[in-house]
Amino acid sequence: MKSAAKLAVRQRVSVIGRPHPQRRVIDGLGLRGPGSSVIVENTPSFRGMIKKVLHLVTVEEVKS
Repeated sequence: MKSAAKLAVRQRVSVIGRPHPQRRVIDGLGLRGPGSSVIVENTPSFRGMIKKVLHLVTVEEVKS
């Protein structure tokens, strides 16, 4: 079975002063502050979460 690519998500901006839904999405992704990063599956649900906070994060596709 071929493994799917994953997404490396890095938070680059603080959530201070951001609306509560954006804070919840950052928490849901597992990010803990500027400079933190996580690797998530490349699924529609994660892509939708990333789209909501794209202005706060950087995203790269990584091979798994």
